[in-house]
Amino acid sequence: MAGPLTRWWFPQEPLRRVRLLGVIVYLFLPVDMMLFTGGVWGHAHGSSLYRPVLVARLLHLPGASTALVYTLFTLVVLAALVAAAGRLPRVAGYVAALGYTYWAVLAMSYGKVDHDHLALIVTLFVLPTVVRTAGAARSGQAAGWALRCVQIAVVATYFLSAYAKIRHGGWEWPNGATFQWAVTRRGTFFGHFVAGIPGALLIGQWVVLLAETASPILLFLRGRALYAGVAFFLAFHFLTWAAITIHFLPHVICLAAFLPLERIFQRARRGAAGQPVPVAGDKPVDAMG
Repeated sequence: MAGPLTRWWFPQEPLRRVRLLGVIVYLFLPVDMMLFTGGVWGHAHGSSLYRPVLVARLLHLPGASTALVYTLFTLVVLAALVAAAGRLPRVAGYVAALGYTYWAVLAMSYGKVDHDHLALIVTLFVLPTVVRTAGAARSGQAAGWALRCVQIAVVATYFLSAYAKIRHGGWEWPNGATFQWAVTRRGTFFGHFVAGIPGALLIGQWVVLLAETASPILLFLRGRALYAGVAFFLAFHFLTWAAITIHFLPHVICLAAFLPLERIFQRARRGAAGQPVPVAGDKPVDAMG
């Protein structure tokens, strides 16, 4: 008989939820490689700025070159599109995961390391572990384990960010001028407006630190409480983007692992078709549609 820890690590979840999360993530990869980690392209013709991160040093990975960058981009995009279409999910999924990880390692080896890609990389590696075969059940522990891994990666990103703030900034970090410096450096009209409100930035720093520290609570919430927690962090990222144009989008899309994607997509499909949308109290519809 499974104990509480086993049930927590391996909950029964719809396979369609993992499938929809995979489609979102795989279609996002080309966008990320062109826009958010697109700095790799600028080093394709050679650069003396290559300072390999630990993974690159351990594996002796070479820096960017024209052949490597173009080959890697083409390989990852093709694999991602194949996996998004549901073809060769294991092979295409692992090719996309390995190729994109190398791409991300390159991107982080020419300057600052962005922590918003941790959950995305974890997602890429767990997606290929969930493959539905003919006659298989529509939900299972494999789907639950994969989603749990993504959720833990999301929460770890927040919690370790709070740890880094205290480690490098000390316990006085929330009383410092980090947000003021950020707004001065790259603030928008909205950011400068908020900065003009007495005490607003200091309150914001305390809210961020406390929220990141408390983020593991997301792993134990259910229903509306969980959705409220996810909505809080989505609002946090939206306000960050609105104030200083930092979006954390690779991380934000992984928050979808906390949501019932199969129900959201089904309701959206029904609404687009003009069909009645089930409301609370209605008999649940099969998660796999």
